[in-house]
Amino acid sequence: MTDVRPFPSSLSEVVDGCRPVAGAAELAEHLAIRRAVFVTEQGLFDGTDADEHDDDPATVHVLGAVRGQPAGTVRLFPLDDGLWHGDRLAVLPPYRRDRIGGQLVRLAVALAGQRGGARMQARVQLPNVRFFVHLGWTPAAPPADHLGVPHQWMTIPLERRS
Repeated sequence: MTDVRPFPSSLSEVVDGCRPVAGAAELAEHLAIRRAVFVTEQGLFDGTDADEHDDDPATVHVLGAVRGQPAGTVRLFPLDDGLWHGDRLAVLPPYRRDRIGGQLVRLAVALAGQRGGARMQARVQLPNVRFFVHLGWTPAAPPADHLGVPHQWMTIPLERRS
C-alpha cells in the first residue's frame, strides 16, 4: 500500500471526494495509488503502469478521497469520433467499502461528456462487470485476456455538455 498524506482541505471538500488532479503532488498521489494496486497488489505491471497516455495533455487523471485521505484513481482520455476511454480505476484496499469506486466512475463519465464525448469504453476485470452494469454500462464484446487476466469491454453513452 502507498504511504498516503492527507489531501489539502480544498480536495476533501469536493462533492463526492473526487476531482481531476491539481498539480504535481496530486498527480504523484494518483500514480502511487495505481502502482500500489496494479503493480504491487495485482502484479499486472512490472515496476510501473505508466504509459504514453499519462503524458498526453488530453488525459484526465482523477483522484478520489475518503475522509480526506487519497483513496482511489481513474484515468480517461479521448480516442476518435467522440469516443473516450476510461482505465486505471484503482481503489486502495482500506477504502473499497467506502463507495469511492462508483464515485470515480461516475465522475469519469461526466467529465468525458463535458468534454464533448458521445460514448465511453473501458476494459473491466470480470469480477467488476456487475459493478459497472449497476452504474449503467453495457458489455460490448466477449471477455478476452488482457495482461494475463480476463477482461470485459464495457461501454456507456455520454451526455454531451460541451
